[in-house]
Amino acid sequence: MRSLFYLNVSEQDCNWKLLHTFLLGLLMGFQLSKTRLAKHQLLENQREIPTNLGKLQWLNQVATVKTDGTVQLEVPLDIKPQNLDFESEFPSIGPTDEDPGMADIQDLPPLQIVMLIVGTRGDVQPFVAIGKRFQEHGHRVRLATHSNFREFVLTAGLEFYPLGGDPKVLAWYMVKNKGILPSRPSEIQIQRNELKDIILSLLPACMDPDPHSNMPFEADAIIANPPACGHIHVAEALKVPLHIFFTMPWTPTGEFPHPLSRVKVPAGYKLSYHIIDALIWLAIRDMINEFRKKKLKLRPVTYLCGSNSPPPDVPIGYMWSPHLVPKPKDWGPKIDVVGFCFLDLASTYEPPDSLVKWLEEGERPIYIGFGSLPVQEPRRMTDIIIKALETTGQRGIISKGWGGLGNLAEPMEYVYLLDNCPHDWLFARCSAVVHHGGAGTTAAGLRAACPTTIIPFFGDQTFWGEQVYARGVGPAPIPVDDFSLEKLIDAIRFMLDPKVKERAMDLAAAMENDDGVGRMVNSFYKHFPRRNSGSECEPLPGPSSFLSIRRCFGCS
Repeated sequence: MRSLFYLNVSEQDCNWKLLHTFLLGLLMGFQLSKTRLAKHQLLENQREIPTNLGKLQWLNQVATVKTDGTVQLEVPLDIKPQNLDFESEFPSIGPTDEDPGMADIQDLPPLQIVMLIVGTRGDVQPFVAIGKRFQEHGHRVRLATHSNFREFVLTAGLEFYPLGGDPKVLAWYMVKNKGILPSRPSEIQIQRNELKDIILSLLPACMDPDPHSNMPFEADAIIANPPACGHIHVAEALKVPLHIFFTMPWTPTGEFPHPLSRVKVPAGYKLSYHIIDALIWLAIRDMINEFRKKKLKLRPVTYLCGSNSPPPDVPIGYMWSPHLVPKPKDWGPKIDVVGFCFLDLASTYEPPDSLVKWLEEGERPIYIGFGSLPVQEPRRMTDIIIKALETTGQRGIISKGWGGLGNLAEPMEYVYLLDNCPHDWLFARCSAVVHHGGAGTTAAGLRAACPTTIIPFFGDQTFWGEQVYARGVGPAPIPVDDFSLEKLIDAIRFMLDPKVKERAMDLAAAMENDDGVGRMVNSFYKHFPRRNSGSECEPLPGPSSFLSIRRCFGCS
């Protein structure tokens, strides 16, 4: 007996948590037309995973890359979780309930901090809030991200440095191809170039003068999110501390699977993280090694001994509320779950008079929108939304977004069409929200005590939908391909239940004191290496301590 589970990479996700690595890099790095992984069956009587197989042999044995963009993994149903614990050879630092608290910052001099952030506006926005808090503490902060967000960063008062890559180019690639397989072979190199541009821009972001003022800059610390890809290697070359901040789980745990996987067998939860890590590394290894040799002057990482994961000593801060997803018991003291990180936009927002008037004329509406995610049939989805609101007797705000929702033949009194509005302002005036389940949008809705329905398109959106459902503040997530009038009506009625609203208010009250931004900054301070008796900070571990096949697959 076997259980099949899939690492689903076949749809669109404009959060692009893995767009620059797994979704695009998997195809480009593997060059599947030449080196497609062969499908191998696990023996029927096999109950233990051998620990002496090479990484490629492992992938060949348990993973098959499907033509629809999914990765199929096979795990025996009766295998024990410990047989898949590939980190058993390493000493455990044990679980901790330690809180970042108020770290002592008196012994830290003013630092030059660079934040290397790859993604969309939703990925960048929390780091603007974090950067502003660092500035209040006297540090110089450079936010390095895509040129698309230059004005947004500069307006917030932070120093901006452009990273390579254009999120819009990558987004429309996904819209067109609906997965990692391109419509034309010529598109492969376009996406490879996007990823390469990102990687090559990381080192200058850490050491070039400010493009605006020409003031010299030399990073004392690097903060990055995993899609930056080359951040680990830049930190190694510059010998500066690295801190990973992210909005979705990236550290192996036995409590839930990787958010980009679909795993039903608990024994495979940790395995899902290792498989994705291995696939990412195989996808980007050629570009990373070229970067290491030609730009960083470091030795290349060997084919089988690589990993895309950070070294064990690198601290990681996860930006979600522990009241929604508590810190797993098998995560150690180098990992903090600090709370959602919000940027206050409501206080400076001036809503249009028509919106204010419409809100005042009736009961609180239900918000329905999918941000920048592409909608395949916007007219059909709009019709479903309108009919669902009419059937349930609710007023609704439809956010048009990139998907083209809300093209009505004629205006309707109970529907308001919205172009753009800060969620922290709008959701406080809504009774419930329906959206795609991006981490930031989910956080904003829960913070406003709104019962939430998530329509996941891809990636970690399903994970957040499942967490909302588990807390009883929304119905089970409805995959976008299953979106229907009947299911939306049921979801709205679920959210209108007073008990659901009460649970949403309780969760919002618990989250109110999280102060994710402050706790994230304190997490950075807590883990920042203090100067010892010498003149240098504690060094980062060398590549041999973390770019190890043992960490990925327990191989000797």
